[in-house]
Amino acid sequence: ENRIDAGVILCGVGCVSRARLRDASGVTVRSLDEPCEIVSMTGTVSAARCHVHLALSREDLSTLGGHLMEGCIINTTCELVLGILDGWRFGVEQDARTGYDEIVFQEV
Repeated sequence: ENRIDAGVILCGVGCVSRARLRDASGVTVRSLDEPCEIVSMTGTVSAARCHVHLALSREDLSTLGGHLMEGCIINTTCELVLGILDGWRFGVEQDARTGYDEIVFQEV
């Protein structure tokens, strides 16, 4: 919406009532339908792609995390602080070795 060419998440806190996270296998997506605190959020943001990891704390204070997937629902708030990297653009290139679209840093 804001056409960010290159940004980083400096801080993210808040809470969710539903979370969807992918684990390190890159395949398994899990949903949590329970209130959780966002205790950490980090990643890169651009018009080309977003790559965000999220750490959550459950009511029993156990912590879990993973790759943020579409479908999370903010409960009351999500305070997100972005740093915009002027003069840079994040692009995407397919990595033949991993099979994933990987970030590419481009000076503009």
